[in-house]
Amino acid sequence: MRLTHGRAAALMVLVTLLWSIAGVVTRHLDAAASFEVTFWRSAFNALGLGIALHWMRGPALWRGLVHSPWSVWVSGLCWSVMFTAFMVALTLTRVANVLVTMALGPLITALFARLFLHHKLAPRTWAAIVVAGAGIGWMFSQGASANEAGALAGIAVAFAVPVAAAINWTVLQHVNHGNDETHDMLPAVLIGAVISSLVTLPLALPFKATPHDVALLGMLGVVQLAIPCLLVVRLSRVLPAPELSLLGLLEVIFGVLWAWWGAGEAPGTTALTGGALVIGALVANELVAMRSPQRASEKQT
Repeated sequence: MRLTHGRAAALMVLVTLLWSIAGVVTRHLDAAASFEVTFWRSAFNALGLGIALHWMRGPALWRGLVHSPWSVWVSGLCWSVMFTAFMVALTLTRVANVLVTMALGPLITALFARLFLHHKLAPRTWAAIVVAGAGIGWMFSQGASANEAGALAGIAVAFAVPVAAAINWTVLQHVNHGNDETHDMLPAVLIGAVISSLVTLPLALPFKATPHDVALLGMLGVVQLAIPCLLVVRLSRVLPAPELSLLGLLEVIFGVLWAWWGAGEAPGTTALTGGALVIGALVANELVAMRSPQRASEKQT
């Protein structure tokens, strides 16, 4: 099916809706916690991706996996950090804190592109980075003043997600050089899922998950992760990066609402004020970027 811009945008909204269910689902687990939660989700994600990519690529997928270029393996390592840190962070602090921290991804990507790829950043992006950084700093300082060790640890772990995502995107930009004839990067998601599950396996033992927990985490691995990850790679060919980033912010809104409605986890005042700074800065930056005739040359997300 040929994707029009409207269909791609609608599918991106669906992607963010699928991504956003992780927080509320983890709040309904019986016994699984921390690294065991991460292991089961990553394992089912790897299983789902393996089946899907084998159907799409055939046996050539497995023959070429080991000999994939360095960019695929670096991207896979980044995916593994994102998969692992996200779930661990959810077990340490509120869903809102995790999602707001993750929303820094596009701004960190822009900063890395400036530092490592020498892309020019507009003054509005520098301003957005400062404001968003102030928002995260506010959340962290309030957690420290309230002596909420779990909140501080959760925010610190969650911060690894946008950093890994920024490295991932910077590597892709370096390899692609804006050319459509690029390496097949879909196997990187599979590599990330396998690494995440292998690294967390010994930390997850002994297993405490009930069959109910395994069913929920299996659903997350396939529905919340494997399917939307495959979709977003396809959508990136149609939607410009600024628009993808802006639509991706819906995950924060959906995720907070899911946790509030489905688990009774109301976002705290600190998350609301800090989140307003982060989301406001990012929305303003991306809206201006989408209207700017120079957005393509800036290569920002």
